[in-house]
Amino acid sequence: MFKKILIAEDHESSSISVQRTLEDLNISNADYVYYCDDAVAKIQKSIREADFYDLLITDLSFEEDHHEQKIKDGKELIKAIKGLQPALKTIVFSSEHKSGTINSLFTEYGINGFVRKARNDAKDLKKAIASVYEGNNYLSLDLKQEVKKLNSYEFSEYDITLVSLLSQGVLQKNIPVYLQNNNIRPNSLSSVEKKLNSLKEELEITNNEQLVAFCKDLGII
Repeated sequence: MFKKILIAEDHESSSISVQRTLEDLNISNADYVYYCDDAVAKIQKSIREADFYDLLITDLSFEEDHHEQKIKDGKELIKAIKGLQPALKTIVFSSEHKSGTINSLFTEYGINGFVRKARNDAKDLKKAIASVYEGNNYLSLDLKQEVKKLNSYEFSEYDITLVSLLSQGVLQKNIPVYLQNNNIRPNSLSSVEKKLNSLKEELEITNNEQLVAFCKDLGII
């Protein structure tokens, strides 16, 4: 099992939850920080002393207070730490719910596990730590299904433009005007209708309002 773990979490209640989870796994060597800059400093110190961390568990959002920080969120923290110790295993423990954001954490930031803060998150976190230790990425079954749904349809820039305009309150019949003014093709009303209908059919959505809500949940708009 992991020997030395760093936890970056600004809410004490969540830190206590993580601490109990580690105790259940008989992991005693863990450091806790409330700020991202402190996490980077811990990693730098561990590298200098050749006493490396095996695992980072971090939240994504950190509330700002009177302590001015250079690194202000979990994504920036992961990026910074991967630059210092690329092989460090990383689990994100967060209340984030957007499938698009969760998917990008694996594909763009190279994390090894994601656990959503919820009622049974301690049990899920134990599974994640064990799975990542064994060399596997971890995502709970329900989140896997959500991400799979996201990846089942590859949204083009054109798709995102259309849905973004709808989310801004632009009527479907007026979208061609925007497309024409910005030299975006195809820009006829029939092509816009055809594309939006195709999107809704592919995603099994019945109307534009549901399409906008779905894409917001995914985090693509």
